[in-house]
Amino acid sequence: MRLSLKTKFTLATSLLVLAVVTTVSALYIARLTRQTLRQADDRAHFVARQIYLACQNSLTDAAARGESPASSSPADLRAYVQRALDNSNTLNSVMESAIGYSPTIYEISISDLDGIVLVSTDASLRGQKIAQRPPVDSLVRGGFFQQLRTLYGPPLVYEDSLPFNINGPFGDIRIGLSSALIRNEISPGLISAGYYALASVLLSTLLALIVSRASLAPIDRISAQLDRISAGEFDLEPVERGDELGAVSTKIIGIGKQLRDVREIFSTLRENLDQVMGGLEDGLLLFNARGNAVLVSPSVEKFLGQRSEVLRGMRVSKIFPPGHPAREALGIQGDEVGHIENAEITLAGLHGSQRIGLSAQVIREHGIAMGALITLRDVESLERIGNQLQVSERLAALGRVTAGVAHEVKNPLNSMRLWLEVLKANMPVEPEPQQAVKMLDSEIDRLDRAVKTFLNFTKPLEIKLEETDLRILLDDVLEAARPTIAKAGVELRVDLPSEFPHVLVDGQLIHQAVLNLLLNASDFTSPGGTIALSLRRLGDFAVIAVADSGAGISPENQKKIFQLFFTTRPGGTGIGLANTFRFVQLHNGRIEFESEPGRGTTFRLELPLARSLEAPTGKHRDFGQPFAEEKR
Repeated sequence: MRLSLKTKFTLATSLLVLAVVTTVSALYIARLTRQTLRQADDRAHFVARQIYLACQNSLTDAAARGESPASSSPADLRAYVQRALDNSNTLNSVMESAIGYSPTIYEISISDLDGIVLVSTDASLRGQKIAQRPPVDSLVRGGFFQQLRTLYGPPLVYEDSLPFNINGPFGDIRIGLSSALIRNEISPGLISAGYYALASVLLSTLLALIVSRASLAPIDRISAQLDRISAGEFDLEPVERGDELGAVSTKIIGIGKQLRDVREIFSTLRENLDQVMGGLEDGLLLFNARGNAVLVSPSVEKFLGQRSEVLRGMRVSKIFPPGHPAREALGIQGDEVGHIENAEITLAGLHGSQRIGLSAQVIREHGIAMGALITLRDVESLERIGNQLQVSERLAALGRVTAGVAHEVKNPLNSMRLWLEVLKANMPVEPEPQQAVKMLDSEIDRLDRAVKTFLNFTKPLEIKLEETDLRILLDDVLEAARPTIAKAGVELRVDLPSEFPHVLVDGQLIHQAVLNLLLNASDFTSPGGTIALSLRRLGDFAVIAVADSGAGISPENQKKIFQLFFTTRPGGTGIGLANTFRFVQLHNGRIEFESEPGRGTTFRLELPLARSLEAPTGKHRDFGQPFAEEKR
């Protein structure tokens, strides 16, 4: 999670204050602890001296009463001292008052040189030998962390002792200090220090938040300006301040105005480039020096099966992974492309296997490779386009010739028919002459129909372009063709999307063009075969496909199927496909076909969409995939 500058400033200030407060608090606690320990040690020394004086007074009072040791032996001396101390009310009063008024003293004992307790505030220790305890000085002189570990660890008893002499060393006065009692003495001060530290941190955080909000408010306004500039709003006023933030805001506004001019220029260039790229049949991929695709033409989709938006930004090695046919042909090593011209491979595209022409140019500047341009070209499409151009040229030439011939032939035919009628009226009624006249009449009718066909084919058509929903148009075509297809015993399969963008066409002409393809398919498909009609989108074109499982078209006839009067069907006129070709050309469309003898033929009509930017939402089908069920 990214933190805002305000949050970072507040946290930094709080952490800084926390560090300072922690340091000061640690010093305060260290001083408080050492001071408390010293006070406890001093109090223990003071109590020990008071008890020493009380012991001396007890022995003096015993001597005044005429008491003395039975002998000079240590045992008699010890018994004499214990009786004197037990009978001293002053000593007992001093010991009890020291325990009651000193919160850190745990126990007071008087022992001999062997450590045997003579008198103690803890009655259970009387006559017992107590072990040597650590001196209080060791705790006072210890380090701060050692003192804290001792005070807040398991309870321990430290000792402050004072030698007790009677005509020489006799014993010790032992003052026991408990670490738990010392801790209880220090804890209130520590708790107070903790509360003060917490209050300081909270107050500093609040103050840091207020200061950061006041100090960074101009940055929020500058950030809002940048957001508006990013959204395309360039005419803004800078933040009115006399400090560095005001200067930054003014510079940002200036940069925004420059960006507006650059954006307008770039937008114009991009629109022009998109128009140029959208009209290219060849697929272009431009890569930068790092091997990322920076420019991909829309037509690349029909070669690689992926939209240009998806490919843009991808690396060479990802677009052409190991095992891709184009990788070796382009000499790709890692993300580097070699210089290749006129290479040819076979790729599995949207329309099945297709021959692709490849070329790659390495772009260099001062001898350094700056990128590469890869061109993909559909070799088969180029050949088909060349064939279609030849057909168009032949049809145009044929139209010019037949237009003149038809006019020259029609007039003599009319005269011949008139004189034939006169001849029929004046001939004797005999079988043989009447048979000859009837034959002449039939041939003149046949010539007249041929002349009308010529005239109809060459006559300029008036096209009425309208926005048309191809799904409705194709439904009408199916209704017209279904009886003929059913009579031929052929199964009809239909795949139309639920929604599809409109096309700008003459509905009657496209209706006739598709109907011609369906009827031709039914004529050349054996009973039990299938005819499939589908509609899909390819870039800015609507593609109508008519596929059959018939006999197919032989290679020698594939270049002649669009020629006028060419037919392989008995009784055919050879006009249907010629008209279909003509109607599609009049709509600036394309007609292509694929055929394999014995396996069937697929015709594709490509018509430009009325709104090229409108995205289709219906389902699509690849021509290589099975057709959907027949639409009922």
